Amino acid sequence: MDLSLLIRATVGGVAERHELTATQGRLLCLLEHGPLRMADLAQRLGVEKAALTGLVDRAERRALVERRAVPGDRRATHVSLTSRGATAMTSFHADVADALDAMLGTLGPEEREAFRRMARVVVDGAGAPAAVAHG
Repeated sequence: MDLSLLIRATVGGVAERHELTATQGRLLCLLEHGPLRMADLAQRLGVEKAALTGLVDRAERRALVERRAVPGDRRATHVSLTSRGATAMTSFHADVADALDAMLGTLGPEEREAFRRMARVVVDGAGAPAAVAHG
């Protein structure tokens, strides 16, 4: 198993424990810092707009997110976390961080710090939005 598969499996397992899909967890994490337009969410999640609509519909039915019209743009919609969604996002994010940290358990303190520094360089170099990098 390579690192990317291990991380995906770990995040997927945490999502299941939170009764989310991994994509729903990423959606919630992307909304951590405020509302985003549907088009921006689709791009950041790497999904088609139609798939995002279904994803947001399901999250909205669970009262995790809400949609609102964008003032001045009748065609655009913002998606934001509800208070329930913010609680779910915080818990999911913390559990993912703990699970990923546990994966580094076989490394000594210096190796762990070196790994974190290198990972930060890779993420920063890729220009990944912070919510994607942490979600």
